[in-house]
Amino acid sequence: MPALRTLALTVHELEQGEFHWLLMETQSPPDLQATQPYLPLAAGERPHANYRTALLEGMGTLRRMAGTNGPRGC
Repeated sequence: MPALRTLALTVHELEQGEFHWLLMETQSPPDLQATQPYLPLAAGERPHANYRTALLEGMGTLRRMAGTNGPRGC
């Protein structure tokens, strides 16, 4: 069975009132010298008016990617 992937979902306010979600994954194998331990995996295509809607859209993308078996090699 493939190992679980280490994923992170974050929301950034790039401009005031414009919230963007970003899904990231740890490097594999991990680069201990890297300044950025996570690499971008997916991002929203448009800004949202608030944090909540950006987060919910990002969570929906993560759920679709994970499928029924969770994030094992999805």
